[in-house]
Parts: sequence; structure tokens; C-alpha cells
Amino acid sequence: MEKFKILFVGDDIGLIEPLQSDSRFDVQIQSNGVKVLRWLEDNRDSQFDAIICNMFMKGVNGIAFFEEMKHQKYLQTNTPFILVSRGFRESLRKIAYSTGLDDYYSAPLDSEKMFNRIQYLLDFKQIYAKRHEKVRKEDLKRYRTPLPKRVFDILASGTAIILLSPIFLITAAAIYLESRGKVFYASKRVGKNFETFNFYKFRSMYPDADKRLKEVAHLNQYKTTEVEEECSLCAKLPEGEYCSPTYEDDSGKVVCERIIKMRRQAEVAFLKVVNDPRITKVGKFIRNTSIDELPQLINILKGDMSVVGNRPLPVSEANALTKSARGKRLELGLRFNCAAGLTGLWQVELRGRAGKMSEEERFELDKQYALNNSFWGDMKLLFRTFFVFLKNDNV
Repeated sequence: MEKFKILFVGDDIGLIEPLQSDSRFDVQIQSNGVKVLRWLEDNRDSQFDAIICNMFMKGVNGIAFFEEMKHQKYLQTNTPFILVSRGFRESLRKIAYSTGLDDYYSAPLDSEKMFNRIQYLLDFKQIYAKRHEKVRKEDLKRYRTPLPKRVFDILASGTAIILLSPIFLITAAAIYLESRGKVFYASKRVGKNFETFNFYKFRSMYPDADKRLKEVAHLNQYKTTEVEEECSLCAKLPEGEYCSPTYEDDSGKVVCERIIKMRRQAEVAFLKVVNDPRITKVGKFIRNTSIDELPQLINILKGDMSVVGNRPLPVSEANALTKSARGKRLELGLRFNCAAGLTGLWQVELRGRAGKMSEEERFELDKQYALNNSFWGDMKLLFRTFFVFLKNDNV
């Protein structure tokens, strides 16, 4: 008799009891989605016939867990992912299907129906996986860095690192002497093909700068709206439930998508703080001279970035930008169909406009570059970058 190996993610064990008592299921339980994601980092080869996830659990909800599984490529193409909850919600069902989950059920689960459904999904996905593999091999839509561009990136970044090595050493020493701590600052960024990588810069702020973000929020020159400290809609729901999919912010706190969007609207995706007290004296100098950007030469040498391309975005902004699969947001997502770059079209245009440009204009220029970039076009942009670099406005 066929037996399905099931991974249940959630702390509401009662949801999965009907399957635990059925000999056709071998159920493994993990109570916390965040812990599962960390566990999968070292166990990517783990195989399950299906994943059943509780929508409402501590740390991360079921939909956000599913999206992170896909983003980190933990979820196998042929593994069904089923969302479950105590009470049926039509709005939740629509969100689940629009996100790409395979199915949504509410308690109590019927083991017979679940067995038949998983069998059907496995058969269907086996056919789909073959088609997906064929498309993947053809790689028609995935961006690949052209050979001339890659050769130029290696030569340019390698030569620059050698020539600028004295500046690297002096800057590192100055940063460490002023404020003890790590010399480099690495943040997660999203580049070509929506791939995540460590984005390097010289540290220009005090080591506890991220924790002091609230202290300087009122200085944000782009801020247009107030952001709630805690989501007022989530506060009306039972503990552990959220009004929308959740994410971890930069401080590791779980927040709902509504708050993420409010923050993004308030910051207009390009946070700049005038006279930020978190910046060190050395940091102010290396920012004004763009020395803080030099470690990105390492990213270019590694292949994470190119000399010319669209600037990589923080993960939270990239997720918010491409969250919707319809309309304008889909168009904005085109910006990732090209190389991430040290400099690019909107940086050159921004300097040419004395530092004045809306968010919409920036993303439109990103899209234009993704659709029309070429090696010789990159060389022209690079020449323009050197020309406008003499201006005083910081980008």
C-alpha cells in the first residue's frame, strides 16, 4: 500500500490528527515555520510527498512561509503545498490560490479526500515538472550576462581592486579606529533574475545604527505618511493571526504586509536622512566621496553584480515591488531581468536633474534599461557616469 511522507508545519497539532491516525500517511511535524526555513538551509535534499502548513502560526504565517520556500528554492517543483486553517475564509482561499499554493482546506481534514488529492497533485506535478525542466533547459527568459560584459566586469573590477588596495586598507583602518566593529557592512540585496546576494559596503554608521532607525525616521526627506508602530488591523485579530501575509523586517520582527507597504510608501523606497546622527565622521567622508561603495567591486568580481546595471534592491523592497502578479507591479518586476549594477541609467539621469526624480521615474528608467541594454550602451553610460561624477549632488 502506498504511503505518503508528509511534512506538517504548524503548532496546531489537532489539524493533522486525522492523517496521523491513517496508516497511509507518515507525518513529520515541525511547529515553527522560521525554524523549518533554517533547518532546510542544511537539509535541502529532504524529500516529502507533500507539505501541509497551518496558515496561522508564530513567527511567519503559511503564505509567507510558502513564498520564502519558493524564493530560497527549498520547495521542489513536484511537491504539493497545501494550506490549512481552523475556519474557512473565502478571502484566504483567494489569496492562497493567487499566490500559487496547490490547495486550501479548513478543519476538520478528511484523510480519504486528502489522500486522493495529494495523489492527484503528485501525478499532475510530475507532468508539469517535465515541462518545467524543458523550459528551464531552454532558459528562454532567464537573464545571462553576455560574455563581453562579463569579461569587462572581471578585468575592470580586478584591476580596480589592485590599484585601489591602499585606499581599501586606509579606509578599513580609519573605520575601525573611530568605531570598533566590523569594517564591512553586508546586507541582503536582490539582483538579476531576483537572486539574493550579500551586498558589500564599507560601514559608514555606528555598529548599532539599525537599532536606532526609529530615532531618525522623522528626518527622512522623502517621508510622506505616518506609519503605525503596530498594525491596527492585526491588533483586532486573535494572537498569532495577521491581516495579511507576514515578513521579517530588518530587526527580525514579524510584521504584516500592510505595515511593509505603509513603510514603503512613507520612505518612497529610497530612504535618505538629512544629517543622520548615526553616521560616523569617517562614514560621512567616505559617503561623500563614494569610497563606501568600493567593496562592491568584490560583488562584481564574484558575478553578483556588473559595473553597469540596475541597482540591487533590499529584499523587503523587492518583495513588495513584485508582490502583485497583475498590472503595473508586473511591469516594475521587469527591472530584475538584467544585471545588477554599480551604476546605471537612473543614477546618471538623477545627477543630470540635480538630484530630483520621483520613485516612478526611477523604476521606469530601470525598466527601460532592462529592455534595451547592450554592451556599447553600457560603455556610454559608464562614460556619462565619470562625467557627472564631478558634480556635488549625492545619489
